[in-house]
Amino acid sequence: MPHVLYIASECAPYVKSGGLGDVMGALPKCVARHGDQVSVLLPLYRQIDETWRNKMTFVGAKTLSLSWRKQYAGLYRLQSEGVTYYFIDNKYYFDRDALYGFYDDGERFAFFAKAALDLLPMLDTFPDVLHCNDWQAALVPVYLKAGYQFLSRYRSLRTVFTIHNIEYQGTFDHGMLGDVLGLQELHRSLLDIHGSINYMKGAIVSCDILTTVSPTYAKEILYSYFGRGLEFIIRENEYKLHGILNGIDTELYDPMTDPHLKVNYDIHTMTRKVENKKALSAELGLSFHKDTPMLGMVTRLVHHKGLDLVMGVFDEMMDQDLTMVILGTGDAKYEGWFREKAGQYNGKFSFVTAFSGPLASRIYGGADFFLMPSISEPCGLSQMIALRYGTIPIVRKTGGLADTIQPYSAGDGRGNGVHFQAINAHDMLGAVQRGLEFYKDKILRKQLMTNALSDDHSWKRSAGEYIALYHRLTDG
Repeated sequence: MPHVLYIASECAPYVKSGGLGDVMGALPKCVARHGDQVSVLLPLYRQIDETWRNKMTFVGAKTLSLSWRKQYAGLYRLQSEGVTYYFIDNKYYFDRDALYGFYDDGERFAFFAKAALDLLPMLDTFPDVLHCNDWQAALVPVYLKAGYQFLSRYRSLRTVFTIHNIEYQGTFDHGMLGDVLGLQELHRSLLDIHGSINYMKGAIVSCDILTTVSPTYAKEILYSYFGRGLEFIIRENEYKLHGILNGIDTELYDPMTDPHLKVNYDIHTMTRKVENKKALSAELGLSFHKDTPMLGMVTRLVHHKGLDLVMGVFDEMMDQDLTMVILGTGDAKYEGWFREKAGQYNGKFSFVTAFSGPLASRIYGGADFFLMPSISEPCGLSQMIALRYGTIPIVRKTGGLADTIQPYSAGDGRGNGVHFQAINAHDMLGAVQRGLEFYKDKILRKQLMTNALSDDHSWKRSAGEYIALYHRLTDG
């Protein structure tokens, strides 16, 4: 069995800012249950709680070179649920107020990639496959190709690189090649694009297998609208591209055991769900009637999440018989706009500017519909979590939303949500209105909830696809 080392910038429950943290928290555990040896490598951020730090064991340390810099790299180990977690310690780079968003992020994650490779001999077992995730780990395949592969212990190493979101590529000044990355001019072609250093481009070119997080997104990023300038590089490397749909941690997201819900329920007791809507309405100051549907959104407030579509028909949505809640943080223009609308539609619309897991759970458990009008969505976890809670997704047909949500048909009772296709606010409004029409019919409402709660979006199938790729790399 191969030893797979996942390299990522975040992993639940230790540190998480979004979907990448959820994936890294669930996928390695699922692969480990299949019998493969699994480890995860992360930065030791300030945000990692003392509860976890007290369980860590110091493995060792070394001083490594990053161009002309000499930097300390410590390694700590923690074991949980069949997975060994390693943490790279460097206070200069990782003891900060946030995970990302600093002027030297390019240098910080170049250090992370270099340290990941330098510290491999300190691991309990030297890995066979390095599975690198998003731009923060993208330099690992680059550094391996540029130098480490010539070292005896590294020759058999194979790399998988996963694009979780191509919107964030790790693009930096072209002068960083030598001064920060410590690479030679002969390596510039691995990273250079449009006159900039692009970490994600380097990984796409250098890795052995390239994956992304849904079959539809794998097709979309071959074209300019979704490829964000990397589409021709991806087309050149399409022979190694695989679209594997993400799953969710069905133990973490379980309405029968979720401690944040007022009332727990499952497919056999789903009539209890309305009690969560009642409690959430009281918490948020929304009016409540058991047959008035609640529309929920838990999202980053950024353009590609489709917030402009919501804004375009918001007043018309408020004319419908519904209440609505949005939870999220992001661009100031969206935060200000929705905050103003919450004042205008007091009792009908609530906007909470926060990143709150407990409140997100209460929205999944209390809302009747979950709106995801994304312009692009590599996979999306929220729609799958919503299904797990019997909350019906209303989505734009793109990326993983197209792969996970099938439009409900009242004729045969099949389907688990509502689609719209065009990037058009009134098409989105039409989808919301179709959902509301379904909701008025209590028989259809029950069928939709049953379909949603019956869906299986666990990691089991997807983990099997990854395992097959790992074995293909190592058995060949």
